[in-house]
Amino acid sequence: MTLADQRIGFIGGGAMAEALAGGLIAAGVAPTKILASDVEPARRERLASALRIATSDDNARVVRECDVVVIAVKPGVVEAALAGASGGAAPERPLWISIAAGVPLERLAHSLPARARIVRAMPNTPALVRAGATALCGNAAVGAGDLALARELFEGVGMVWVATHEEQLDAVTGLSGSGPAYVFLMLEALGAAGERMGLPRAAADRLALQTVFGAAKLALETDRRPAELRQQVSSPGGTTLAGLERLEALGFTAAIEAAVEAATRRSKALADPG
Repeated sequence: MTLADQRIGFIGGGAMAEALAGGLIAAGVAPTKILASDVEPARRERLASALRIATSDDNARVVRECDVVVIAVKPGVVEAALAGASGGAAPERPLWISIAAGVPLERLAHSLPARARIVRAMPNTPALVRAGATALCGNAAVGAGDLALARELFEGVGMVWVATHEEQLDAVTGLSGSGPAYVFLMLEALGAAGERMGLPRAAADRLALQTVFGAAKLALETDRRPAELRQQVSSPGGTTLAGLERLEALGFTAAIEAAVEAATRRSKALADPG
C-alpha cells in the first residue's frame, strides 16, 4: 500500500506541513486526499490557495477522516492540539507521524489511544526546498508497512534514514537537524573572507553558495567518500592544502565535532527535562 491509497491529514499547517503536502502532490498524491487543520485562518487560506487541499480549524476532523495523521505543531502545544482530537480514533488507525522536534515517542503515546502506531520523524529545514534529510523511528506497534509509508512521505522532500533506536534521533538532531545552521555560518564566514581578500561582497557570497552547493552535489553523485574528494584537490604545496592546514591548525574538525556533540546533548536534555 502506498500513500496514494491513503487519506493524509496534517494537524498544524505551518511551513513544514506545507512542504510535505507539496511533496506528496508532486509525487502524485491527489490534493483531494489531503486535509490540513490550523488555528490560523491565514495559514488555512494559504494552503487552500497554494496546494488546492481541504483545510479545517477542527483537529478532530483530521483524525476522523484520515488514515495517516502528521502531527506538525510546535513541541509545546502537542498535548493541547491532540486533546480531544484523538479520542475517537480506533487503536489500529490512523498511523500517527510526528515532526514535533524533541518530543519523544513516550510523550506522544500519552496523548494518543492505547496501541497507537506512532512514527517520530526528525526532518530539517532544507525539506522546505525538497532537499531535506529526515530520520525516522517507530514505536513497538509500528510495522514495516507503516515505516514504508512514513519513508514515502519524507522522500517527497529529500532523503530518509530509519533509526534502529529512538536515542539515535538526538544525534540526528545534532548533525542534520542543526547542521544547516553550521553550513550557514560557514557561508557567512566564506563570504566575509572573500570580501576581505578584495572581492565585492555580493560576488563573494554567490561564489560561496555555489561552492558549497557544488561540493555537496559532487559528493552525493559520486561513489567517493568526502575524504577522498578532499585529498583529490589537495595537491602538495598547493593553495587548497595551505588553506586546509590553516583550518586544522585552528581546530576546524574539532570545532565541528564539538558543535554536533553540544547539539546532541541539548536534544537529550530537552527530551528528558527531569
